[in-house]
Amino acid sequence: MNTLIQEAIKLVEAGETEKGLNTLSKAEKQLHDEDKAIAAQLYYEWGNVEKAISLISDLHDLYPNETELTNFYAELLIDIDEEEKALAVLETIPETDPSYPESLLLMADLYQMQGLFEVSEQKLLQAKSILDNEPVIDFALGELYFTQGAYAKAVQYFKTTAEEQSEIGGVNVHQRLAESLSASGEFEDAIPWYEKAVDENPDPNMIFGYGFTALQAGLVKTAIKQLSDLKELDPSYSSLYMPLSKSYEAEGMYEEALKTAKEGIRYDEYNKELFLYAAKMALKIGKSEDGKQLLQEALALDPGFVEALHTLLAVYHKEEDYEQIIDLIQEVRGYGEEDPKYNWYLASAYTELEQYEEAKQSFEAAFLHYREDRDFLYEYASFLLEEGLQKEALPLLKKVLEIDGANEELEETILRIEDEFSR
Repeated sequence: MNTLIQEAIKLVEAGETEKGLNTLSKAEKQLHDEDKAIAAQLYYEWGNVEKAISLISDLHDLYPNETELTNFYAELLIDIDEEEKALAVLETIPETDPSYPESLLLMADLYQMQGLFEVSEQKLLQAKSILDNEPVIDFALGELYFTQGAYAKAVQYFKTTAEEQSEIGGVNVHQRLAESLSASGEFEDAIPWYEKAVDENPDPNMIFGYGFTALQAGLVKTAIKQLSDLKELDPSYSSLYMPLSKSYEAEGMYEEALKTAKEGIRYDEYNKELFLYAAKMALKIGKSEDGKQLLQEALALDPGFVEALHTLLAVYHKEEDYEQIIDLIQEVRGYGEEDPKYNWYLASAYTELEQYEEAKQSFEAAFLHYREDRDFLYEYASFLLEEGLQKEALPLLKKVLEIDGANEELEETILRIEDEFSR
C-alpha cells in the first residue's frame, strides 16, 4: 500500500480527518490502479462519495470485467441517488460471475427503494438459490419482509441469520428477530431474543421493546424491571410510561400506576390517553377529585375524546351531579361533538332534576338509537309511567319482556295496564 495512503489512514484514526483527506488527495496522482481502488474505498468510508466515484468510474471504464469494482461503483451511484445508472451498471455483470449474487443484492435494494417489493424479492430469492447458506442474503430477505409487515416470513429468515451472525450492517439481528416475533403475536418466543439483544446492546429502543413485549406475554415483573431500567436510563422516553403503568396495575399496585402515569404526563403533556389512564387509576383508588381533574384535562386536549367524556359523565352520574352532566354535554356540543348516549344521559339528568319536558325530549331522541337496549327501554318506560303515559310505556315494557324472557313482575305490570285499557 502507498505510504501516503498509510499516512492518511493514521491521521484519520488520530481524529485529524481533514488532514487525512488532504494527504489522500495529494497522493492520487502517484497512485497505481490497485491503490486507487483502496483510496476510493477510504473516501467512501470517510464520507466523500463524490471523490470515491471520480476514482472508481475511471477504474470501471478501464477494467469493465473486474466485477467487484462494478458492484462498488453501483453502490456509490445508489448512494447519490443515481438509481437508473446503478441498475444499468449492475446489469453488465453476467450470471456466471462470482460477483453476480452481490449484484442481485444491490439490485434488490434498488427495487425496494422504488417500492417494487416483488421484484426485489425475486432478486433476493435468486441470490439465495445461488448461495443458499449466505447470512447476508437471509438477512436481506428478512429485512424486506419486515419492511412490508410480513413478520411471520421475516422470522424465518432472521432465525436462519441469527444462527450465523448477531449483527449485519450495524443492525442487531437478535433485535430484528425479537421485533418480528412480537409483531406476529409470538410474545413469549420473542422474550429470549430480546434478552440477547439487550445484553449485546442496551439501547433504549431495544429495552422498551423488551419491556413492552414482556407485558404482552404476561411477564409483568420482567416488564416492570425493563421499563424501570429504561426510565432510569432515559426518563424522557415518554412511550415507556403507559406500559409501565399498566404493568403496575396488573400487579395490583394502583398507587404506583397512578404515580407513573402522572410522571409520564410531565414528559408528554399532550398525551390524552395517558390523562385518561391516570384518571381511571385515580378513580380506582377512590381519588375522585383527582380523577375528574385528569379527565377534564384530557377533554381540554380533545373535546371529542369520547372515552374520556363517557368516563367523566359516568362519574357525575354516580355522584348524582346532574347539573354537571347537562353542562358538560352542552359544552361538548358547542364544539360540534355529538354522540347518541348524550341524549340518554340528559334524559336521566333532567328526570332527576324534575325537568320533565326536557327529559321527555331527550328520551325520544335517545330512543332512535337504543330501541333494542333493555336498560334504556326500562328506564324510558318507568319515566313514562311516572308521567302517567301508560299507553306510550306499554310497547316499551313488552319489548323489555321480549328481551328479558320470563319476568313475573313485568308481566303483572303489563297485564295491569292492558286491563285498565280494556275497561
